[in-house]
Amino acid sequence: MTQSNPAHNAALQIIQQAVTILANWAKVQLPPGYTDTNSVNKILQSNNQSQIQPLRLLFDSVTLKKNQQQQVHYWEAKKISDCRRQGFAHRNPKIYYPQSEEPDLKELRGEVAQALQQINDKDWQNLPLLMLILEKFGSYISYDENDIALVDIARSRAAVAAALAQCPNAKEISLIAGDLSGIQKFIYTISSDGALKSLRARSFYLELVTEELVQQLLEELQLPRTNIIYAGGGNLYILASHDLNLVDTAVSKVRQQFNRWLRNTFNGSLFLALDYLSVPTEAIRNQDFANYWSNVTTKNLTQQKSQKFASDIKDFIKATPSYEPCRICHRDDLPSLKPLIRLNPDSSSACWMCRTMFKLGDNLFDVKAVLRSKRANIKGHLDRIYLPNRYYYFFQEWEQAVVAAKGDEIVFSINDWRIEHYQSKHTLPLLLGNYATRSKEDIESQKQPGFMSAGEMSETAKGISRVGYLRMDVDRLGQIFAQGLKEKKTLPRIAGLSRQISYFFKVYLNSLAEQRLENLPKDTKVKTLTQEPRQNLLFIYAGGDDLFISGAWNEIVEFAFDVYQSFRAYTGYNPDITLSGGISIADAKFPLYQAAEESGHAEDAAKGNGRDSLGLFGQVFKWDEWLGFQDTGIIGTEITHYLQEAEKSTPELMGVLPFVEKLESYQMELNYSRNFVRNLLITAQTQEQFLKKMEERKTKEVIRVQQILKKPEDEKGINNDVMDIRYYLHLPKIAYTLARLPKNVLEDEELRTSLKSPYNAPYFRAIATWIELLNRQ
Repeated sequence: MTQSNPAHNAALQIIQQAVTILANWAKVQLPPGYTDTNSVNKILQSNNQSQIQPLRLLFDSVTLKKNQQQQVHYWEAKKISDCRRQGFAHRNPKIYYPQSEEPDLKELRGEVAQALQQINDKDWQNLPLLMLILEKFGSYISYDENDIALVDIARSRAAVAAALAQCPNAKEISLIAGDLSGIQKFIYTISSDGALKSLRARSFYLELVTEELVQQLLEELQLPRTNIIYAGGGNLYILASHDLNLVDTAVSKVRQQFNRWLRNTFNGSLFLALDYLSVPTEAIRNQDFANYWSNVTTKNLTQQKSQKFASDIKDFIKATPSYEPCRICHRDDLPSLKPLIRLNPDSSSACWMCRTMFKLGDNLFDVKAVLRSKRANIKGHLDRIYLPNRYYYFFQEWEQAVVAAKGDEIVFSINDWRIEHYQSKHTLPLLLGNYATRSKEDIESQKQPGFMSAGEMSETAKGISRVGYLRMDVDRLGQIFAQGLKEKKTLPRIAGLSRQISYFFKVYLNSLAEQRLENLPKDTKVKTLTQEPRQNLLFIYAGGDDLFISGAWNEIVEFAFDVYQSFRAYTGYNPDITLSGGISIADAKFPLYQAAEESGHAEDAAKGNGRDSLGLFGQVFKWDEWLGFQDTGIIGTEITHYLQEAEKSTPELMGVLPFVEKLESYQMELNYSRNFVRNLLITAQTQEQFLKKMEERKTKEVIRVQQILKKPEDEKGINNDVMDIRYYLHLPKIAYTLARLPKNVLEDEELRTSLKSPYNAPYFRAIATWIELLNRQ
């Protein structure tokens, strides 16, 4: 974008103003001047008396329930930076967690001064560089209002300024929204020996499709990147001017061009819904903005998705030739199938797209930068793909891409926070959930090392040789954005909420996988089965508000608990901001699309359990039940009251993980372990059969118990005889099981009494299954 562009200049002035605020705070002299921005300040309720101060946790303001007690947390005042340990450069920043005390800003102030002293006159005109500086140093301090980060208020003002550049007194601006549908089918419905790396490549490919879509819209509208409110996972929101002729033309052109390409390239399996609506400038500073945000998605885009390719329906219903289906994605409309692996004629027959993804998957591990260009031939790259009107070249090093770039071409530097890289006019950041482990087989065979295969993952697993697949996402995210902030639903806060959630999935999950113990919350409530690092994981997708990750099954299970506990700490333990997840465990040769489907079903079951749950080992419990937090409210107030009357106190160990941790620590001989597991499973089966029998009888008493289990609010009149059977049925078998444990285990009173407690009756099958898999030879 040229420096003479009014929208670019308006955004640049706002960002310069924000960097000047940082500089004045750090007592650093910068190049002079920026122009008047009173109209923008008025729209966003700017206060000339504002100053930099500690940043309150915006998640504390989210509430979906009435009378929820408001928490008070602050972010640590830190910069986002690369971590370096023992001479090795880790590209992923350390996770910062909120705290109850106000932070000291002195250290950050010194780091800001050190960085800004390197800024020269040329840098002062470099909008991407100044934006990177703001994001790096202004993400964990506030300005104007104590729960809005400096970077969010600056970017919001810059977006409004750019949208109003041509007409500063306009009463409305445009909110553009896009949704790329069909992603799930495109990513997951494949099967082959190299499915893992192909899946990872497809996920990365779709991130670039979204990026290209955003770039084309910005170029058509002549807008800077400050106007991207959100982009990722096939979704986007952009703030634009109220020149309806310009906006309508740009949106229609990009939508038609992309859908024509999607139809021809993917036979209509992917579809772009893209639309806009007008937003009064007054709404930007109050809760009405969230309503427009919701409306453009739920009304405009939903209508388009219900009429996919409606103007091209004649092309879909006419007869077309059918060919041998691709063995990977199962398409049968392409004639040119070739071996998936070029030098192996016995490999699966695959279409050009699947061959492209497989090849990209081989190279993706080492990609550090991506060059966007119209040129068809650029040398020195690892690989390339073609998107509408642009080629994307993948480079092993940032320097290689910058040297190759010409004119206004863009270099996306992946997960890179180094300021010196953005002093080049070409460089923009690209954040990706991108953790992976190198293939040891490739290293040993001296091949170009790619991602670890499913077979390698299963071989490195503890106990049984299996691969785990984890799917997770944020519960009620739509409600959180639409209703959670109540009267605080302003543009800067919605942008900040979106950025912070996206950071967790695109930035901090990498950190959690790479440096596990360093990045887990320093909280006594955090529970882990082991202290071992995570070395056998592959992020197939992580971004927006969800993830799909594969790895050695035992590491996937533990990583799921790490992610949940990290996310809960990151969001200040807000009871309305939770995750649900599902895990499937399969043989390395099990079709990947079926494993993904099974983990999806487990996740759906977790959502059906009132959310904030995990589906694993065929069981669904709240996370607190898996982790063993003594929250007796999980099983209902009336049943809890009954058990407390019978037991007088809750046991020391509760749930699933504490028992597995305790039993694993004893390292029982194989026969003892097998006998324990067998007896525990028999006990669980006896309980389940009895419950099924009670349900089949459909007695009035059973119906009453079921009603209480489903609706526990202050119900009375439970028949204690039925409750005795339900919660004490396990005792004879458990006594038998305990008597046959090794002496040192049997002497553990905490374990013995907790295992006999009726509170733990529901968890026997999950405990036994976990121990069985960990000890399977």
